[in-house]
Amino acid sequence: MEKIMKIKVITVITIIVCSATKAAGQTFTENLNRYVPGQGRVTVVQSKDIDDLVNAKHDEVTVANTPATTPEKSKEAENKLRTNAEKKTSETENTETPVIDNRKKIMVGSRKVTGYRVQAFAGGNKRADRQKAERIGDQIKASFPNEPIYVHFYSPRWICRVGNYRTYQEAHSMLMKIRGLGIQGACVVKGKITVQ
Repeated sequence: MEKIMKIKVITVITIIVCSATKAAGQTFTENLNRYVPGQGRVTVVQSKDIDDLVNAKHDEVTVANTPATTPEKSKEAENKLRTNAEKKTSETENTETPVIDNRKKIMVGSRKVTGYRVQAFAGGNKRADRQKAERIGDQIKASFPNEPIYVHFYSPRWICRVGNYRTYQEAHSMLMKIRGLGIQGACVVKGKITVQ
């Protein structure tokens, strides 16, 4: 009886070791392609180059499609790269686009008080509304780089607001400038603003 138990234990251990070895021997793609009852089926079709890239072992170093280079060829390639970079630089110098600083800025030592902001956009809760709010914020930031722009989701809509004004007159002055940009739906709103 004891011999039978030992044989069963050894058999179970052998099966576990064999299955673990087989699982470790499978590649990522083979693991995806295997059928598991009760789950969906995945079929991966890819070229050999991609298969080698995806299923390469970590200790292997694969270098594919790398031609042998001579010093003359490498200098020639370097000169081509330099020439292409110079062309791109001269092209970008001719057609400069303004760079908009979209980094979040935090006022150190600031506090919240009641004041006014110009609301340039108020949309819905869709992705297109968020994109429009961000686009309007970028347009205003390009024209008025020193003004703080706030694009937030105040349930249930995306809102783009501009500035921190203590008086209505300051906010109204900015409202006229924003309407001059073609944003006719802008208005002045009262609320909490951030001041130094």
